[in-house]
Amino acid sequence: MAKTKSTAKEVLETIPKLKGVSDIRRFFYKNETPIYFISATNFNLLGADEWIKGFKFISYIECFDGMHPNVFSPSDMPHDEFRSIEDINNYLLEHKEVIDYVKKRSRGRKKGKALFLMFDEKTEKLAKKIGLDVCFPSASLRQSLDNKVNTTRVGDKAGVPSVPNVLANVDSWETLQKVSKKLGNDLVIQTPFGDSGHTTFFISNKAEFDKHAEEIIAEKEVKIMKRIKCRGSAIEACVTKHGTIVAPLMTELVGFKELTPYKGGWCGNEIFPDAFTPALRAKARKYTEAFGNALREEGYNGYFELDFLIEEGTDRLYLGELNPRVTGASSITNHAVFALSDAPLFLFHIMEWMDTEYELNVKALNQRWNNQDNIDSWSQLVIKHVDDNVNLITKAPRSGIWVMNEDGSIQFDRMDTHRRAVEQEEEAFFLRISKEGDYEYEGADLGILVMRGRSMTKDFKLTARSKKWINAIKDKFESIPVDVSQPAAPEIGGFKMM
Repeated sequence: MAKTKSTAKEVLETIPKLKGVSDIRRFFYKNETPIYFISATNFNLLGADEWIKGFKFISYIECFDGMHPNVFSPSDMPHDEFRSIEDINNYLLEHKEVIDYVKKRSRGRKKGKALFLMFDEKTEKLAKKIGLDVCFPSASLRQSLDNKVNTTRVGDKAGVPSVPNVLANVDSWETLQKVSKKLGNDLVIQTPFGDSGHTTFFISNKAEFDKHAEEIIAEKEVKIMKRIKCRGSAIEACVTKHGTIVAPLMTELVGFKELTPYKGGWCGNEIFPDAFTPALRAKARKYTEAFGNALREEGYNGYFELDFLIEEGTDRLYLGELNPRVTGASSITNHAVFALSDAPLFLFHIMEWMDTEYELNVKALNQRWNNQDNIDSWSQLVIKHVDDNVNLITKAPRSGIWVMNEDGSIQFDRMDTHRRAVEQEEEAFFLRISKEGDYEYEGADLGILVMRGRSMTKDFKLTARSKKWINAIKDKFESIPVDVSQPAAPEIGGFKMM
């Protein structure tokens, strides 16, 4: 009698179903599927290799000078100037050393999985070509949802309010005045795509409009908002087949001139137990879960982050923007006590692509993660070059643990790849991004500083300690000026690394 070929569904049904968090953790500790995070740096998923057997980072920038055991960084080869992280990832996927590395690790094993911070349709094709499945919804869906205009509409559908706004085409100052009449004279305009304040414009008169008119008019539709006095917050979550897992709400650092040249630019996060009132935290969880459910209706599953704006004086909570991916805040989310006691949020994301059935009580998990006893205090500062000049870096500080002396100076203490190695508030973990031979230019990422405790005061100003650390780290960079007017000067193109 001829044997019938089993269907994929039938095969899955023969595999024991994982039941709860402990089974999921054990599943990844025994994992035999090669899994990679491919990006400019390994910052966003730092520590993932400690949770997942066989997890490797393929990074363009070698932040750890070859001392991280699970980072593979290929030798540099000629390439066109990078304009985005997508360009970097596509370069990596076409690099012979990367292709050989992936093929070598795939011999006799299951097909590999790939995670990216940013990717496009070309990335998807290149990953498939070398035998990697992308563990994210399609690039086209991510791009559609990442559009700030579309995000607003998804939020409206989910019952998650935005700052009073209109979505419109603006072809002149006169048109702007007409469509935004009900919003008042102080406006904030966002184009559909952008990062760290690059495409957020604060406009209250024609002169301010004219300064950014070319970028605004070029778009078919922009988001025009009433300007409110607010502070930023961020929350990460994961859409799973069992519901939306929601991590605690974090504060955001935005626009600090010591860290970023961009007025509305994100430059760090804090997490600590009493950051928000219980009412605000409850509202943020409710909105995030509703937004996650709406994303699932759009066909999206996996990791995402929402920025919320908290209006000062009223404590009204408004949707800021969506990042349908892991983000710069992911390091904070995935290393806090609530994540370590269960499992990091990214583990539930990857679980969605592991072709293994599992059960999960999302409601109980969210309740545990909402317990303030499960939140410890951490902050991270994203340090950029803030001056409008170009310098060639001749010396850069190492990644690892640094210690601050009583006089405010700092010294390298020890090599470590994990931020939890920071034991006290006089220490900090520094992840170097710009190295010797790179260029400092306005907006260039120099590195990320991670500390225990708060980086802002109760009124959301940088603490004296934060300013000392920022100045001390910058003092460890040495550079020489570059005359960009000369024919041999480098062409500098800046973009967000995380």
